[in-house]
Amino acid sequence: MRARVLPALALVALGGVALAGCSAASADASAASDPDAPITFATTPLGDDPTAENPIEAFASLVEEETGRAVEIVDVPDYTAVVEAIRNHHVDIGFMSGFPSALAVNTGEVDALVAWPGNDEPVSTCLVLDGSPLQSLEDITPDTVVAFADPASSSGYFMPVSMLDGAGLEKDVDYTSMFSGGHDMSFIALKEGQVDVACTSTIFPTMVGTDMFPFAEGETRSIGESDSMPVAVSVLADQQIADDKRELLLEALPAVFTEENAEALGAMFEAMQGTDPVLEPAADIFQPFVDIAAIADVDISDLG
Repeated sequence: MRARVLPALALVALGGVALAGCSAASADASAASDPDAPITFATTPLGDDPTAENPIEAFASLVEEETGRAVEIVDVPDYTAVVEAIRNHHVDIGFMSGFPSALAVNTGEVDALVAWPGNDEPVSTCLVLDGSPLQSLEDITPDTVVAFADPASSSGYFMPVSMLDGAGLEKDVDYTSMFSGGHDMSFIALKEGQVDVACTSTIFPTMVGTDMFPFAEGETRSIGESDSMPVAVSVLADQQIADDKRELLLEALPAVFTEENAEALGAMFEAMQGTDPVLEPAADIFQPFVDIAAIADVDISDLG
């Protein structure tokens, strides 16, 4: 049976700076095969609506069907914790967007098992309430408070910061930035008037009226959209993952993320952007993220 492990903080040593520095001495590197060993999967929570099918639970079920292995879900608070859980050998895999994947791969201590390239469409949007006086990015001033989701979020931080920079807006000079702690918290802050702008993934406004996007139709509007990403999402893996698990996942993951499972997987499937997966991609697929991250004052070119 699938298990959900709570809490994960006992497993993960979180630092103050995302991924800065090397992990502690690694565990025994022997990837011994155990046909009864579950596949462990670290994730941040997605949605709280008990009436809706949780895409994380659906993903776990589908992986179980494809691999014949039990799947244990380990909830962690943010993207950084997912990566730390993988690199410290507490879990086998994690599902990550492009930038945290690049951060992780550049440590040299985490593998990209499968990656889905971007599809040349915008990945981020900056939203305001419909009644906001802000009509475009040009209306933003140093007093404008812009909410970002998480300091390791692709669609909720790196890409929006790059977009704003392209419009001539320097972070914390031409606008006031804050981290809400997650896309959902950005929406709450916007709804309650705590921020003027919430920058998020373009996926969420398509889920209007759900727990994933708690606004009515027409209650928000976009004042700007970002460029596309070279890598939309990837599945990261522990470098010491057992060989049999690695082979099972390389076969199973492309089979799980297919159109027939789109409804059950929800936001997870949409994040793939309809592109074909690249198995065991080389690290250079993430190189374009280095330049974009530099705009946000994050150097991911030489971590480890």
